[in-house]
Amino acid sequence: MLGALWRLEVERKPLILSHTINAECNLHCSFCPFHRRKGREMKKAEIFNMLDQAKSLGVMIYNVWATEPLLRKDLPECLEYARSRGLITSIITNGILLEERVEELSSLDLLSVSFEGIKTYKEIRDGDAELVIRGIKKAREKGLSVMLNCVLSEKNTGEVEDLIKLARELGTSISFEPLQRYEELPESVWNEMMIKNRNNYIKAIDSIIEMKRKGFPIVNSSTYLSMIKKPEQRFKCRANDVIMHVALDGKIENCRDLEICLGRVDEGLDQVWRSSRSLRRKLAAECNGCLAFGYVESSLACSLKLDVLF
Repeated sequence: MLGALWRLEVERKPLILSHTINAECNLHCSFCPFHRRKGREMKKAEIFNMLDQAKSLGVMIYNVWATEPLLRKDLPECLEYARSRGLITSIITNGILLEERVEELSSLDLLSVSFEGIKTYKEIRDGDAELVIRGIKKAREKGLSVMLNCVLSEKNTGEVEDLIKLARELGTSISFEPLQRYEELPESVWNEMMIKNRNNYIKAIDSIIEMKRKGFPIVNSSTYLSMIKKPEQRFKCRANDVIMHVALDGKIENCRDLEICLGRVDEGLDQVWRSSRSLRRKLAAECNGCLAFGYVESSLACSLKLDVLF
C-alpha cells in the first residue's frame, strides 16, 4: 500500500490500467451500455505494446473488463504477457463462459464476476445463474481469488443477505454498488430498475453493514456503505489519477462514465498521462459525482481513510 501511495502521490503515476478488450457480449443486460457499442478492437500486438508502456509508466494492475472478456480468444495470451511484465492481472466477467475457459486462466490473479441475484438473475441478466455458479466453483477449485460484483437495483434489494451467504459458501468475497444512470440507459429501463422503495434499499444496506461487522466476506468499506445510503457525492474524486482507462479502439479516457478523450495509446501512455493532468483535475472538479464502488473506494484510499485502506 505504501508503494502504491508513493507512486500515486509522489511519482504521479496511475496504479491501474483498465482496458475494454472486446466489443461483443453473450448477454444483453438491459441496464448495461457496453453491448450496445461496436468498434474496432485493439490487436494482440497493440495490446502487448500497450502493456510494455504500462510497465514503463509504473502501472501495477492490468484490469480487463467490458464488453465480455472471455469471448476474446487471445485473452489468456494477453494476461500471460501482462504477468510477464510484472503486472497484477484482473478481469471482470459475467461468468457465462467461466466453466468452459477457466483452465486457460493460469495467468490471472483476480477474478471478478458480475452477479446480481439468485432468484432474480434470469430477470436481471436473462442468463443461467447455475451456469455462472458452476464456473465460480471451478475457479475456486483452481485456486483463483474470486469476488462477486453486485449492482443494487429495485429488483434485488431483497436478495442481499442470500448473496452474501452464497459468497461465503463459495469461498469468494462480494462487493455492492447502486445502479448508476447514464446517457445510453433507456428511460423505460431506468424507470423499471431505479430504486423506488427507499426503505427497502436502506434496510438492505443496513443488512450489508451488519453482516460485514459479523465477519462476512464483504469488500466494501464501512465508509462507502454509509455513503450509498444517501445517493450523493461527498468525497473528492481521484479516480482519474488512480486509473487509466483504455477504450475499445485504443482511446484513453478519463473515466468510464464521462468518457472524455485524453489521447490515444499510439501517442504513448506516459505522454498522454503527463499532458492530460490539468484536464483530468478540471474534469474531476466539475464532475457531478457518482457512487461507483471502485472510483469511490480508490478516492477514499487516497484520502487515507483507515477502514478503506484496511
